Amino acid sequence: MTIRTVGEAVAGRPLCRIGPERSLREACRAMRDADADALAVTEGDRLRGILCETDVIRRAVCEGRGMDGTTVAEIMSPDPCAIGSGQSIAAALAMMRESGVRHLPVLGPGATGRSVIGILSMRDIPTDYRMMADRFAEAQAGPRPLAERGIRVS
Repeated sequence: MTIRTVGEAVAGRPLCRIGPERSLREACRAMRDADADALAVTEGDRLRGILCETDVIRRAVCEGRGMDGTTVAEIMSPDPCAIGSGQSIAAALAMMRESGVRHLPVLGPGATGRSVIGILSMRDIPTDYRMMADRFAEAQAGPRPLAERGIRVS
């Protein structure tokens, strides 16, 4: 089956989520138990943020924060960019690259607000597809000067 939309890519997967008031330890255990790299931070069905392994490392471990005394809200990325379930994988890839993120919350169809149904990870996008998108972007940008490509001109 060819995956055409973000919704198709996350279909059938449970949503890994946690509340903003939960402890960092609980969040790390939830990621471990779900074998996930990121959690949607929600209040009810409403998206409030995203917590990924990088957030834990940079904002908690490196800062010496306690696992039990730190809440998810303190280290999550609040109001993350998100994508609608009907959008294409190409649109998701472009959004991830422009935003410098590896995980995108996926919003449900007709979501009024921020109702999250899944998380799309960069690793959900096949490598061949990412490489093809890179080549296309390079072609659209036009030829780069030889020096930028590491070619020496005498």
